Amino acid sequence: MPYDEGLAARIRTGLAAEPRVAERRMFGGLAFLVDGHMAVAVTGAGGLMVRVDPQRSEELLGRPRASRMVMNGRELAGWLRVVGEPAPDDLDGPELASWVAEGVAFVRTLPPK
Repeated sequence: MPYDEGLAARIRTGLAAEPRVAERRMFGGLAFLVDGHMAVAVTGAGGLMVRVDPQRSEELLGRPRASRMVMNGRELAGWLRVVGEPAPDDLDGPELASWVAEGVAFVRTLPPK
């Protein structure tokens, strides 16, 4: 399943003021990188893949529609999957902005690549 172009466009708009943002197709979706680190991605399975501080994963799992990111049967530490309702890509407004901000804030703590 191809990734949702509308969700990608909303993320792109939200990141317009961020310096050093790049886009790259990966994992069947579109990833948004900040300083060379993937912060958030629109997945081909629908919804978002968000990079977060692993120390905050449990706290962030308390948010609506958030779950652990599982790839090839393995949980990825420091990554969450966020899906909208009723469709996986139904994420917008403050909710989407908040998740994108989480991803950007965490990768800004990492040294640029």
